[in-house]
Amino acid sequence: MSYDQMLSPLLEGAAGRSSAWTSQLGLGGDAVTRQILKCTRWQLEETTDFVTCPYHYYCDSSYPGDYHSAVGALVAAFAAYCFAAALAFTVLDLVRSGAAGVRGIKRKYLVPSGPFLLPLVLLALAKGQRVNAVFPLAQLGPALLLLLQASALAFRNEADGDIRYAVLEASTVSGVLHASLYLDAVVLPYYTGLEALRWSRFSGECASCLCRMEPLVVGGTAMRYRGLSKTALAIIFALCSRMVCRIYGEERLSAWTRSALEGVGWVFVAADAVYLVGWVSAEGGAVGVAAYSMVAGLVFLCVFGKVYRFLAWAESRQSQWKSSLCHSNV
Repeated sequence: MSYDQMLSPLLEGAAGRSSAWTSQLGLGGDAVTRQILKCTRWQLEETTDFVTCPYHYYCDSSYPGDYHSAVGALVAAFAAYCFAAALAFTVLDLVRSGAAGVRGIKRKYLVPSGPFLLPLVLLALAKGQRVNAVFPLAQLGPALLLLLQASALAFRNEADGDIRYAVLEASTVSGVLHASLYLDAVVLPYYTGLEALRWSRFSGECASCLCRMEPLVVGGTAMRYRGLSKTALAIIFALCSRMVCRIYGEERLSAWTRSALEGVGWVFVAADAVYLVGWVSAEGGAVGVAAYSMVAGLVFLCVFGKVYRFLAWAESRQSQWKSSLCHSNV
């Protein structure tokens, strides 16, 4: 699939004006389009034409090329497995609370945030700029990060000793942080180049030289999602609070603090899922809508499970309180 075919639904809004994208249609501009969408360093040049070209940019980085489509197929299969594993253990938690594994295999080895699969998630996102076939991470990478974030919140690391648990939890925190940074390294150049193609025109001085009426913003102005955001920070704080509660004890204040931080993390993850579903629905693309809708459904299923368990706990506490009150009256 060429870049012209992949991006045409996203850039239909620019078809009625003289943009950099429309000037490439029918002129074999696939290589230039790829260079702009993968550009990691834009240079602003001085210009004397302050009326029609007040901002003149050119791409000052090179792109080594896409990986083979087989790599994209492997990433797609891995993402599908991560979703299936997270969904299966979420359902198991709802059916029987505290499902620790399947057929003797511990859960932490099967979920995306576990010590085995987390390095693979990081590897996929770290190399994601060159994965553009079958499962283009520039467009679908946020779904993989949402899976990782939901898995880290939903499934606690389990270990025998406090030191081993601290190491596992610290590696999860580091993994969430690095995954957010790696995703930004993939997504921000893509949406910067997308805005450059949509709202610029080629000056003709070089292959990637663009004239703009406004400054070029990193990540573009249309897409507000970022990997390293308040969502990632809320999840990191929640995981750190789990570690503190596990090592120093589940006192009432620390337990309520941990629960509150986890709740804030779920609110942010759910908000990101809703925003991304709305974004891909507006931009078009059936594959993106399906992928983000499934991840959003998983997130809300996890939230439902947390709320259901909290209500069951509150009901049991209320029944215990009523029972103790009746005994005291007798």
